[in-house]
Amino acid sequence: MVVVTTPPIGELRVTVRPIRTFDDPVLRSVAAPVQDFDRELRQLVKSLTATMRAGAGRAGLAAPQIGEPVRVVVYSYDGKSGHLVNPRLELSERRVTADEACLSAPGLWWPLERSYMVTARGRDMFGKPVTVRALGVLARVLQHEADHLDGVLFSDHLEAAERERFLAAALPG
Repeated sequence: MVVVTTPPIGELRVTVRPIRTFDDPVLRSVAAPVQDFDRELRQLVKSLTATMRAGAGRAGLAAPQIGEPVRVVVYSYDGKSGHLVNPRLELSERRVTADEACLSAPGLWWPLERSYMVTARGRDMFGKPVTVRALGVLARVLQHEADHLDGVLFSDHLEAAERERFLAAALPG
């Protein structure tokens, strides 16, 4: 594990955690709703954020991807960043197909249809209500991360033959 000191906070140390891969059973579990908005939750949000930002091209991360089976996601894309605890998504009917990737299957991009617009509602790490309205890539990121909270991998949305091709590439051997 790498420990990163977050400059604006000074003494607070945040742990960058390993990201679980597609074959890890934790990614197939439904994450539990967060009940306590406490110091432990705030530390989890900070670790998720540090882990997401530790690599190039990372736009979102869900708590199950670092082995924490709770309903928390972080995101950062095109100048918009934040986190959602216990998110609920309202999806637009307009759908678009674009390449999508997952930090749990590094290096693979696959075309996938998703809603173009999303309204995500949840709480912040202090329990205050949060609403995020997103278009395009950020909407895709929020949908992708919310799926992780339900034990759904983006390959589950693919047609059977495409899913087999993807899994053969993601899980060699």
